[in-house]
Amino acid sequence: MSQTSILSTKTLSAEQRQVFLDADFDLLEQDFIAIKNNLFELNTINNNLIFSSQNAVLSLIEQSGWEVLKTKPVFCVGIKTKELLELHGFTVDVYLDYASELAEIITLIYNKESYTFLSGNLRKETLPGALKSAGIIFNEIEVYQTTLAPFKISDQENFDGILFFSPSAVESYLTNNKIKKEVCFCVGTTTASALETKKIKNIVIAETPTIEEVILEVIEYYTPESI
Repeated sequence: MSQTSILSTKTLSAEQRQVFLDADFDLLEQDFIAIKNNLFELNTINNNLIFSSQNAVLSLIEQSGWEVLKTKPVFCVGIKTKELLELHGFTVDVYLDYASELAEIITLIYNKESYTFLSGNLRKETLPGALKSAGIIFNEIEVYQTTLAPFKISDQENFDGILFFSPSAVESYLTNNKIKKEVCFCVGTTTASALETKKIKNIVIAETPTIEEVILEVIEYYTPESI
């Protein structure tokens, strides 16, 4: 039987890659987006911090004097973002898997507080829109930029599955490539929605939005007896 062939639209870590190697999968990795951190001032930060991605955390810790913010309460999206924040000494008061869930908690329970949302240039309107509508005091600082990095996959390559980790990666991939019979494994519902708007239906969404969960979904899909 031929190997299961998988394309990841971002470079994986050594540990993540090893899971595919151990399962005897054929894996190709290609970054379809690029991240560039911005320089920014820390003098307009409100009482609470909001992060919706690990990229925002990584940008912050490149800034001079960022350590003074470790005393501020943090609200974030995603378990991996939470873990990265705690690794650098922050206390995460609230974390949820999706921005819509975090927005609901803030507007219902923590609406008397003030916030600074550290975001990227392609962030969705979900969180800031909800805060505005609820009249919550907040400002937003764009701390990193995501740019598309389209790449044409050789017509000789045939994949069983494709891994997508953001709507931007979906857009970038579809710039020069088409999805035919491949199964699309998505990190979350927002990424899946980007595929659904293109009338693509062969989609599997990870139970929790992490890269590791996406990989587990792939292994379970193609080798269910091993789980």
